[in-house]
Amino acid sequence: MTITKTNFVTHLESAIDGTHLPSGTIQTLHEGRPLWVRYDLDALAQSMSRDDLQSRPQSMWRYRELLPVVDDANIVSLDETMTPLMRCPRLGAKLGMKNLLIKDESRLPTGSFKARGMAMAISMAKELGITRVAAPTAGNAGGAMAAYAARAGMECYVFMPSDTPIVNRYEAALYGAKTYLIDGLINDCGRLVGEGKEAMGWFDLSTLKEPYRIEGKKTMGLELAEQMEWKLPDAILYPTGGGTGLIGMWKAFAELTALGWLEDPIKPRMYSCQSSGCAPISNAFEAGERFATAPDDPHTIASGLRVPVAVGDFMILDAVRASGGKALAAQEDTLIGWMNEACALEGIALCPESAACLGVLDHALKSGEIDPDETVVLFNTGAAQKYVEAMEVELPTLDHTKAIDWASIH
Repeated sequence: MTITKTNFVTHLESAIDGTHLPSGTIQTLHEGRPLWVRYDLDALAQSMSRDDLQSRPQSMWRYRELLPVVDDANIVSLDETMTPLMRCPRLGAKLGMKNLLIKDESRLPTGSFKARGMAMAISMAKELGITRVAAPTAGNAGGAMAAYAARAGMECYVFMPSDTPIVNRYEAALYGAKTYLIDGLINDCGRLVGEGKEAMGWFDLSTLKEPYRIEGKKTMGLELAEQMEWKLPDAILYPTGGGTGLIGMWKAFAELTALGWLEDPIKPRMYSCQSSGCAPISNAFEAGERFATAPDDPHTIASGLRVPVAVGDFMILDAVRASGGKALAAQEDTLIGWMNEACALEGIALCPESAACLGVLDHALKSGEIDPDETVVLFNTGAAQKYVEAMEVELPTLDHTKAIDWASIH
């Protein structure tokens, strides 16, 4: 692909206290908290306009000037396509609303939105000379990291809870990652990754423990704005585990506002959606807290939401509150029902994490929090096919040796 080499990164900035750190060097956290990548947006605005995007390839790399890679030769790509923004009239009618859209991230390499973050993180790791990476995962991140590491020729280590969905377990190993199952939660896996850094010499690609996965995830917001002709929806519902996608989109909207590319400066209300089985962010929101407390017994069929401790908790909550949105949780026992409903009504392979968004949306509509005439975008962050454990469907068996009673087929 032909893309510009222009780069506008100025520095990295601590999200907790604003401290500036140099770009172009290996960085992780500051005071135990994440870093922002900052750009010279004034210079960028002078260099290009949103109209320049029209002739570019339909991929996340079309936003090259708003991304941190300096040298195109370091881009590690599996052809990350722009994902479709699909109207869902039947599902919307079921909920009692007119303008429901789903942005379907399951179309990306490895079947989930994690491809965006890992494409960027592995590209930056390559640019910074890193050759061995490791991360904990509760689901799709491990497979995405393994795939991009394979593409880059890097050594890759994945640590996941032993009850992680079986497809996620197999795919990481299939892509050549050294994959280990841990009798514990994702934070236990993260602790092992941290403990092994000195002995193993790997770089930790855990959620928000390096600055660049968020830059890949923010392309969801850039894409959405472009697809909606630079006028954002009234509300966005996003399934939240580590929260990188929600934080990234909010950052994208701020950058687009500074560039003057949005038709309307009013940004959407952001809704962080979790399951009642693991809802540290929604609990903190309800309590008026900026930092979340880990739940005692985190459990959910939506493995990507089983993140009891998020290093970017305050960043999620800051974005939600600044937008006028909320952090809410759907009832755990409704997730499979909502997943089945969406798949059957619209033919979209909705994952259980995004089913939580439907539960939240249903509640928000009934409570008047969201008006049925508003335009709402819900993100499907992964393909349903990767969650065979959540597919509770009973299939009848026919005896082909006997005459079929066709009246019974319905």
